[in-house]
Amino acid sequence: MNQIVPASKRPSTELVAPETQDYVTMFIDGQMFGIAVLTVQDVLGPQKITRIPLAPREVAGSLNLRGRIVTAIDVRLRLGLKRPQDDNKGMSVVVEQSGELYSLMVDQVGEVLSLPVAKFERNPPTLDPMWREFSAGIYRLDDKLLVVLDVAKLLDFKQSE
Repeated sequence: MNQIVPASKRPSTELVAPETQDYVTMFIDGQMFGIAVLTVQDVLGPQKITRIPLAPREVAGSLNLRGRIVTAIDVRLRLGLKRPQDDNKGMSVVVEQSGELYSLMVDQVGEVLSLPVAKFERNPPTLDPMWREFSAGIYRLDDKLLVVLDVAKLLDFKQSE
């Protein structure tokens, strides 16, 4: 015979908000950026990129990733930074947005950091206005500032026209 358990004695089915958030870190021009680890599909070394005629200048071209065409975005140019003087081919962080794959071209990919949600801050007024447009917020780490990129805004080229 089934016994009815009062609501106050049932185990909680509510989702508990995570106390930490994991970010894949990357470096561009010496600055540390991060994107939520759950949005990352892959991390790639230098790739052969095919130029796309008439594409915005931030679109470096396209590449083939296991049979899928991936649009390569030069994050350095998207953030208003100059191209590097050296011949560093860089790395790419592959993300999915609206069913499409994008390769975010960066100078270097760092480690995955697990950071306390309570330490997340809104963009400070001193943050570069171009970066603020694509930033979800920041973390002040011991020796660096981590700028959290909003991938949806970074890939929204209609907004920046």
